[in-house]
Amino acid sequence: MHSAGGSAVLALSGGVGGAKLALGLQDVVTDDPLHLMANTGDDFSHLGLHISPDIDTLLYTLSGRANVSQGWGLEEESWRVMAALEGLGGETWFRLGDKDLATHLFRAQQLARGASLAVVTAQMAQRMGITCHVHPMSNATVRTVVHCDGDTLPFQRYFVEQQCHPRVSGFSFEGINEAPANGAVLDLLASATLSSIIICPSNPFVSIDPILQLPGFWVALRDSVAPVAVVSPIVAGAAIKGPTAKMMRELHMPVTALGVAQHYCRRYPGLLDYFVIDESDAKLADAIGELGVNVAMTSTIMKNRQDKRRLAQFVLKLLEVAGF
Repeated sequence: MHSAGGSAVLALSGGVGGAKLALGLQDVVTDDPLHLMANTGDDFSHLGLHISPDIDTLLYTLSGRANVSQGWGLEEESWRVMAALEGLGGETWFRLGDKDLATHLFRAQQLARGASLAVVTAQMAQRMGITCHVHPMSNATVRTVVHCDGDTLPFQRYFVEQQCHPRVSGFSFEGINEAPANGAVLDLLASATLSSIIICPSNPFVSIDPILQLPGFWVALRDSVAPVAVVSPIVAGAAIKGPTAKMMRELHMPVTALGVAQHYCRRYPGLLDYFVIDESDAKLADAIGELGVNVAMTSTIMKNRQDKRRLAQFVLKLLEVAGF
């Protein structure tokens, strides 16, 4: 269990689903430091560039640049480079818009000059007018591999090129045993300044597990002074965004908030203080509670900016009064 800490807030996030709650947190955490730790297991090299999809989704969302209707990329994007590349017979399965390419070109240039991914991310966040701290989970290379149909696929090949069609049997994270967690986040966890740790409603297997399985990291979260809450990405047996539900079915797990809670509690014992579920899943509360975690219920579906703020306020208030 955790004891009451300070005032800073730490949230762990993947891409689109996590970024929704991250935006709500940025809106309501105005007087205290807000730290967002992004999954980089999705990162890959493409067209000679370092692509960081989850970091970029956070940056674009927090800065108001995200293409909300499309669910990825930038608003008012154009595609002239992709069209020209296609005319040359180049790879266009991973679509990079013209404005989006500026992000990747800047990152690649800074990395080539010797800057760390953390430094480059902080530079971009500042220049986009983002007030909170956005941290990559590690400066070292970690690559999510999807095990499927007797074969393995790099995550983006599975997710984008194959559109999540192959049946999955598991996941592994290349390089994770040699990847130290972000030093700034470890320092925050070791301090007395942290009040709340929130695991956003992101895919447990390919967005949150890569973060938690960095050497010693989930134990550092568990042993910090701040209470930990997870917001379920599964509502009424369906994923709000992405392939979480499909993955759970193929892994022979119950496609419910209970299934998500079981995954976290079995893989990371003692980590969670609260598990937040949607009101539509009230019938699962007792079974989740039997796992040794406190259950809280609210409306977790974030259709608009007001919903994001409301859920952020609910989770923060929950942890504020937890009294651990």
